[in-house]
This record gives sequence, structure tokens and C-alpha cells, in this order.
Amino acid sequence: MAFEQIIILLIVGIVGLFIYVLLRQQSKQHDLQTLKILQDTLQQGMHETRLTVKESLNDYASDLGKRVEQLTTTTDNRLKEINQQVEKRLAAGFEKTTETFGDVIKRLALIDAAQKKITELSNSVVSLQDILNDKRSRGTFGEVQLSALIRNVIPEQHFSFQHSFSTGKRADCVLFLPEPTGNIAIDAKFPLENFRVMMDSVSSEAERKHAEQQFKVVIKKHIQDIADKYIIHGETADGAMMFIPAEAVFAEIHAHYPDLVEFAQRAKVWMVSPTTLMAVLTTARAVLKDAATKEQVHIIQKLLHSLGADFDRFQKRMDNLARHISQANVDIEEVHTSARKITQRFEQIEKVELDNITQPVNEAALLE
Repeated sequence: MAFEQIIILLIVGIVGLFIYVLLRQQSKQHDLQTLKILQDTLQQGMHETRLTVKESLNDYASDLGKRVEQLTTTTDNRLKEINQQVEKRLAAGFEKTTETFGDVIKRLALIDAAQKKITELSNSVVSLQDILNDKRSRGTFGEVQLSALIRNVIPEQHFSFQHSFSTGKRADCVLFLPEPTGNIAIDAKFPLENFRVMMDSVSSEAERKHAEQQFKVVIKKHIQDIADKYIIHGETADGAMMFIPAEAVFAEIHAHYPDLVEFAQRAKVWMVSPTTLMAVLTTARAVLKDAATKEQVHIIQKLLHSLGADFDRFQKRMDNLARHISQANVDIEEVHTSARKITQRFEQIEKVELDNITQPVNEAALLE
């Protein structure tokens, strides 16, 4: 009885051992399959993660490239606008300068034409005595000659004929010149009756002597009348001009009557002939041009100052833009460096052997 129980127990033990060994083998195979599935899942997950990261980095790099391109386009457009504005201002300044020089050339041509007309008029005058027979003709001739001279040299806004002063006196012409010269009156009513008698060869010696005396008296009175009428303190210059429409009379006075010249100088009345008046008017025109040039120079200086300020702002903005572009370049390089490191990390992870997953991992080597 005991032996049979022992036999049965042995058989039961052997069967149990066999079943245990069989179950152990099945468990080991199941563990291996589970480990294989886990390994495949981990590899697929890492592959998908790497693809996702690469796509994100590519999208970011593309977006960053578009932004840099847009910034470059905006900068180029702004620079073109600034260059166009600068070119417009410079072109406008050059155009004004060209117009000014063109006006000067035109005025010089007018002066030449006026001188030619005066020469032709002098050649066409056969005899001063034949033309100036009466007082009215002499006054008209002087005013016409004075008007022709002034209109051909001085701009319209700087003279006035038959100008009335605050005293009620009226001058044949007034020149409006800048300070300190001021307004200058010109009288064209020169008395020539006695001079015609003096030069008349038919007249007797006594008549010529008497005419000479009367000539000096009338000229002095005329000079004094001009000084009293047309030299007004605070309204005109401290002198006036007496226009003598004949070069012969002007030369006769300066050659044989120095006392009349001295008297006119003391009275601050300047005797002028057509030739000398042309010189005076040319000088007056130069003074007007100088005053206008000073005003234009002031405007040009302001424009140049504004242009300099614009160039300073342009330089500062260009420097700021250069710094931004340089910083953007540095940021792009850093992003590329980070992308390369991330790619290297994924490549190192893929190279890790899962069979040795239980072994210690060299973290320092992976982080290099």
C-alpha cells in the first residue's frame, strides 16, 4: 500500500514537473514575443517622431525664409522711395538754378538789344536842335529816352513812372532799390533853351554870353529844385538824379562848368547822361540781383540743411536695418545648429541596441 502511494506520488511529481517545465517554456516564448512587439512599437514611434520633428523644422525654416525675404523686399522698396524723394528734391533744386541762369542770360540779351537800339537811335538823330525845337518836345524826348533805358534794364517791380510822394510832388521816375540805397528819384525835364542859343553859330557873341549866364542860372535852379522836391528824409535816398538826354550837353557841363558839377554834388543831385545812366542802371540791377541771390542762397541753405537732416536719418535707419538683418542671420544660424543637434540626437537614439536595454547607457556620449 505504501509502495503504491510512493509510486503514485512519484508519477504525480514527474507529471507536475513536466507541466511546470512546459509552462515555463510557454511563458518564456510569450515574454519574447511581448518584448519583440514592444521593440517594434518603440522603433515605429521614434521613426514617426523623427519625421514629425523634421517636418516641423522644415516648416519653420520655410516660414523664416519667407519672412526674411519679405523684410528684404520691404527694405528695398523703402530705399527706392527714399532715393526717389532725394532725386526729386535735387532735380527741383537744379531746375530752379537752371531757370535762374536762363533768366540772367535773357536779361543780358535784353541789355545788349537795348544798347543796340540806343546806338541806332543816336545814329538816326541828325541834329538835336532840329528835334528839340520847343520845350514840350524836349520834355517828351527826355521822358521817352529815360523810359526806354529803364525798361530795358530794370525789372518792372523795381521802378515807377510819374510816381507821387507823400509831399504831393511827382517825379518822372523812381527806382525802388534795396537798403541802404533806398528809393531814388529821376528828373527828365532838363532845360536846353539857353544851350541851343550858346551852340548856335548864327547868334552873336553878346547873345551867346547872355545865354551862357542864363544857362548857369537855370541849371543851378533846376538842380536846387530837384534837391528840394525829390530828396525826402525817410522816403527817398539822400540823393536824386538829373537826367540830361544829350551826351553833348553832359560833356559840355563837365568840361567847361566845374562849378555846376560841384554845386550838384553838394546838393546831392547826380547828373547823368544816357551812357552814364546805363552804367548806373546796370549797377542798380546788379544790386537787385545780389539781394535776390542772397534770398535764394538763404532758401538753398535751408533746403541743404533739411537734406542733410534727411541723410542723417537715412543713415541711422540703414544702421538699424543692418543690425536687424545681422541679428536675423545669427538667429537663423542658431536655429540650423539646433536642428542639426536634434537630428544627431535622433540618429543616436536609432543606433541604440534594444537587446542591451538593461545595460547602463553612456549618457555623456549621447549628449555630445
